[in-house]
Amino acid sequence: MDSSIADVIDIYGRYFEIVPANTAELRERAYRLRYQVYCVEHAFLDPAANPGERETDAFDAHSVHSLLIHRASGAACGTVRLILPDPAHPKASFPVYGLGPAAAAMKRRLPRLRTAELSRFAVTKEFRRRAGETVYADVGEAGARPASLPERRALPHITFGLMRAVLLMSLEHNISHLCAVMEPALLRLMARFGLRFEPAGELVDYHGLRQPCFAALEDLVAGIRTAREDMWMAGTEGGRLIPASSRLRQAG
Repeated sequence: MDSSIADVIDIYGRYFEIVPANTAELRERAYRLRYQVYCVEHAFLDPAANPGERETDAFDAHSVHSLLIHRASGAACGTVRLILPDPAHPKASFPVYGLGPAAAAMKRRLPRLRTAELSRFAVTKEFRRRAGETVYADVGEAGARPASLPERRALPHITFGLMRAVLLMSLEHNISHLCAVMEPALLRLMARFGLRFEPAGELVDYHGLRQPCFAALEDLVAGIRTAREDMWMAGTEGGRLIPASSRLRQAG
């Protein structure tokens, strides 16, 4: 095995673990982490509208969630959710579908029951600070004091871990396409890993300026392989997951 590939697998496995938030207790950890990031650290959302220091919304009822656990401390350092299509209300399944012209374009292009919205991609302040970063892990801030070398080498794997969680949840739930409303900085970060989303319309004011966008999961998997084969190998377990992803473009 190539040394760079082995390095990614070793660092990620040593520092982090993806945990599906498939119990009430684990979902509670995800909601509390979201509250800390979105209501306290960045004030995107109103704390008063989220009592009990837990951030939730109506879309959680048809979503799946994952936590990224820091092995050494047992702390949840990140979370992400996938909002699944709602068969009862397919035209209103996702927050992005309420954003005007961009939503209309996505509804025409995306398979109704095999599309999910990537949402609540959050990393705690503690782990962002270790890298001298602000809103997202792996987006550097000039002049910040860097973490120690071993820890610094592990930090890009926060983003990698959360996106691997998105892949696993998508495959489990037969999702072939993703839509999202992302901050431009997060889109640039994703592109560094070969994860390129297609813009759908103009920027919108949605907790700040955000870009509605979408991508075929198959294209995201191919893009990361081209840009970072080491992370592709680690994320797909050496390609073991690819037989499932080869069916991603089939009609739902």
